[in-house]
Amino acid sequence: MATVADLRYGQRGIIKSFSESDFPVKLMELGCLPGNSVELLRIAPLNDPIYINLSGSHLAIRRSLAQLIELEIIEETQPK
Repeated sequence: MATVADLRYGQRGIIKSFSESDFPVKLMELGCLPGNSVELLRIAPLNDPIYINLSGSHLAIRRSLAQLIELEIIEETQPK
């Protein structure tokens, strides 16, 4: 299954589950819950952190944490 860390610029997905049971509660409080949408906005110069749009909120999260968020990709990016 794809994770948030696998997204390319502009790709969107729907959160399905978390691969670890001790996922940070703070992210859940910010809306990182199954059923919510995620879009990759930017990647920092050294590839970490990544910036996402999580149901209207912009967040920066570590790549290692993004790999724990499993999702279903719903929108492919268009080639430029």
